Amino acid sequence: MSQHEYDPKNMRFRRLGPSGLRVSLFSLGGWLTIGGSVQDEATKEIMKAAYERGVNTFDTAEVYANGQCEVSMGKAIKELGWQREPLVLITKIFYGTGAKDPNATGLSRKHIIEGANASLKRAGLEYWDIILAHSPDVTVPMVEVVKAFNQLIQQGKCFYWGTSAWSAEQISEAYGIAEKLGLDPPLADQSQYSALHREPVEKDYLPLYQKHGMGLTIWSPLAWGLLTGKYADGIPKGSRFDVNKDSFGGVINSLKTAEGQAKLEKVRKLSEIAKELGCSVAVLAIAWAAKNEHVSTVILGASKPEQIIENLTALDYIDKLTPDVLDRIEAVLANKPEALPTFGRA
Repeated sequence: MSQHEYDPKNMRFRRLGPSGLRVSLFSLGGWLTIGGSVQDEATKEIMKAAYERGVNTFDTAEVYANGQCEVSMGKAIKELGWQREPLVLITKIFYGTGAKDPNATGLSRKHIIEGANASLKRAGLEYWDIILAHSPDVTVPMVEVVKAFNQLIQQGKCFYWGTSAWSAEQISEAYGIAEKLGLDPPLADQSQYSALHREPVEKDYLPLYQKHGMGLTIWSPLAWGLLTGKYADGIPKGSRFDVNKDSFGGVINSLKTAEGQAKLEKVRKLSEIAKELGCSVAVLAIAWAAKNEHVSTVILGASKPEQIIENLTALDYIDKLTPDVLDRIEAVLANKPEALPTFGRA
């Protein structure tokens, strides 16, 4: 096997929603990896570490570092000599890359098509596997959004489309329009999901899983880093919250509240369970998120290769989350969303 040939190792794969596309259970996201300051060599080393451990799925967006994340990821793929076919590459369209004209953002047909073309050019790709609508756009008719993403598919610029942070109502509307017009519906939503943030994944989206088989590409499984345990006793010097005080000011301030302190106490108790299992609380939290059968892939972020290597050890702990262990975790979290009302009907 050549050094450039893809080897799945012990990675697990799940279908993206109801499609036939297999994505690695853990994927690498570009937001934290690259952030606001693109470092091509670091990006390449982190992507290489993930790929060598079976990750085939990589996520980015036009807005990440004003388009430079797509540039850096595309450059890494080329320099590493990877074949395109084994990769599943995802980008997102909505926020643009900083241009001031009124059509440079949003989900108009114009921006969806032009944004996709520009992202392909930046990344040096012929096509994306998946393009997501990075946010809902209530100023654009949903029929225009559905048709525009289908136009991308018909033109061979992506194979699938999906949504990010859309409400269940908005996703349902898109499904209804696609079904009526005989077009491809969104297959997955990119949602925030962690042991400390469980809605709408565990409540609002339930009818979408049951009716459409919708999948999820979930982000922030470590709840902005809270589930690493590093903030349980304050903000360490050099940590993400310390270095990026302006970006995370809201999160930092929330930790001073009673609710924030309660979350940190939960992290301390989860750390005890993790220790018994022989892993870090971060690995436990990532494995817990992956345990959800509706999650197609868990997007991991890393600022150095060692982080992605450690986080991928979560593969070894998914099966160790037995019903008894999950019950113990649930008792600590005590935040499971209430089920949708059935009014006494089965």
